[in-house]
Amino acid sequence: MKLHPMIAALRKHKAGVVLIALQIALTLAIVCNAIFIIGQRIDRVNRPTGLDESNLLLVSQQWVGAPSADTPDGVAKLDAMQKEDLVALRNLPGAASVAAINSVPLLNSSWTGAASLKPDQQFSKDLTRTAYYFTDEQALSTLGLRLVAGRNFTAADVQNHGFRDQFARPVAILSQALADKLYPKGNAVGKVVYLDGSASPSTIVGVVARMQTPATGSFGNDFAWNSTLVPVRLDANFARYAVRTKPGQLDAVMRAVKPALYQVNPLRVLDDDSVKSFADIRAKAYRADVGMAILMGVICLVLLSVTAAGIVGLTSFWVGQRHRQIGVRRALGARKADILHYFQLENLLIAGSGAVIGIGMAIGLNLVLMRYYEMDRLPVFYALLGVVAVLVLGQCAVFVPARRASNVPPVTATRAA
Repeated sequence: MKLHPMIAALRKHKAGVVLIALQIALTLAIVCNAIFIIGQRIDRVNRPTGLDESNLLLVSQQWVGAPSADTPDGVAKLDAMQKEDLVALRNLPGAASVAAINSVPLLNSSWTGAASLKPDQQFSKDLTRTAYYFTDEQALSTLGLRLVAGRNFTAADVQNHGFRDQFARPVAILSQALADKLYPKGNAVGKVVYLDGSASPSTIVGVVARMQTPATGSFGNDFAWNSTLVPVRLDANFARYAVRTKPGQLDAVMRAVKPALYQVNPLRVLDDDSVKSFADIRAKAYRADVGMAILMGVICLVLLSVTAAGIVGLTSFWVGQRHRQIGVRRALGARKADILHYFQLENLLIAGSGAVIGIGMAIGLNLVLMRYYEMDRLPVFYALLGVVAVLVLGQCAVFVPARRASNVPPVTATRAA
């Protein structure tokens, strides 16, 4: 089939050809970037935290009229109250283990700092960002963290300090990502790290395979896996406890938490959001990402539908205008398949032209998003995927009117124009 007569025919319909080509180009540019955003959001939502997330819940509570954490006597009383809570929670029939902790992954409540291999490096460029988890010797078993090197904390390692106190951190457990950044050659266990520009070293006693930080926004992207566990119970007018339940006992334990804690000390606040499963924490943390993925998916669907409708409408209009010409071709020996292929190839030329323009527009749109919205560079794969998508869409959209054109009988050639 020769292209010259086809191109000559398209020149007679310049406005329609240009509009459809630009519509395809715009659709390609938006769909490529939208699918890339969807892929990124899905990757974020599905990334593992490093925890065994099943049968895990978090309790957040606040005491009423609690002692001040700014005095040694107040800190001692707060710590005694926290210990009473831990005993009560560990005695729940369905509880497997309980740990005091300041936060958990995805909670968006972070205590962040920096780690260095040299002391007194408060303003050094060599500092590595990290998020701190202040907890106790039951943290690894409660959270389901996998220890890959070294040892767990012991009860003797655990200290307690006021929430605002400055305190030494003799030992720490690091995530594998942080340990590898500090000691790229491995064997971080037994070596020291200086936390927050301190002059006092912290000995690395263990390394866990993975532990995500609490931050889920762009703030924490650069150090999402750099976690440091410190054996310290922080004493304040509020406290958090991670609870691992026995299999199948999560709901029962969640219902039993409030009565058990109120029985220990009724002067506290436990609202509807105080006891939540880790599944709920994950769902809340990624609600915006899921919403964005759904929105981008709807936008893609609408754009593709409008583009397909435009192709169908324009091709149907052209078929109506060319009825007599199609009949002449049929009378001269053209088969139904020839007429069908003609319109498919014609659409392929238009869609191909639009796709070429669309690739440039997609790259330009991606550069704008990179500059203003911290988006990553669009991989070539997504551009190629978009080209294939619009070409397939065009062929599917043109098929029905092209098939109708192929059914035009040769006798149409004898009718008056």
